[in-house]
Amino acid sequence: MARDGILKVAIAVLFVSVAAVSLGGSLVGAQVYHVVGADRGWDPSSDLASWSSDKTFRAGDKMWLAYSTAHGYIAEVKSKEEFESCDVTNPIRMFTDGLDSISMDKEGLRYFASSNVESCKNGLKLHVEVMPQSYQSERPALVAANGPTTPSGSAHLTASLVVLSVGLLCYVLGF
Repeated sequence: MARDGILKVAIAVLFVSVAAVSLGGSLVGAQVYHVVGADRGWDPSSDLASWSSDKTFRAGDKMWLAYSTAHGYIAEVKSKEEFESCDVTNPIRMFTDGLDSISMDKEGLRYFASSNVESCKNGLKLHVEVMPQSYQSERPALVAANGPTTPSGSAHLTASLVVLSVGLLCYVLGF
C-alpha cells in the first residue's frame, strides 16, 4: 500500500518536472531578452526600425544595447517630439558603457536616440511600445533563433531534471 503512494508521488514529481521544463516558464510570464539590432547591434548601418517592427516588448522584458562609443552614446528621451527631432539635450538617461541592459519595468512608450545628431537623423534611433506582461501578440509564441553551438546552462538543467526524475522513478519501482 505504501509503495503505491510512493509510486503516485514519483509519477507526479516526474510529470510536474517534465511539464515545467517543457513549458520553459511560459506560464509565469517568461522574461524576453531583446538584443537591439541583432548581430549588428546599435550601429549606423543597422536598420533599427525594421529590426523592431516584428518585436513585441512586454513589461518585465530586458533590452540590451551593444554599441561602439566611437559612434556616440545612446540617450533615452522623454517625448516623441524630442525623438523625432533628435533632441538629446535633456535626456531621461544617457547610456555610455557600450553594453547596457535596460529593464522594461512598465508598459508605455519609450524613445532612444543616438547622441550623434547626424546618425540619429539618419535613423539611428528606436521607439519602443512596452505592452502589459499579459498582452498576447498575433505572432506565434515560439520563434526560432540561432543559439549557441554548445549546450547552455538551461539545456544542462533540463537534462539533469529528466535524469533525476527517471532515476527517482526507477528507484521507487525497484529497478
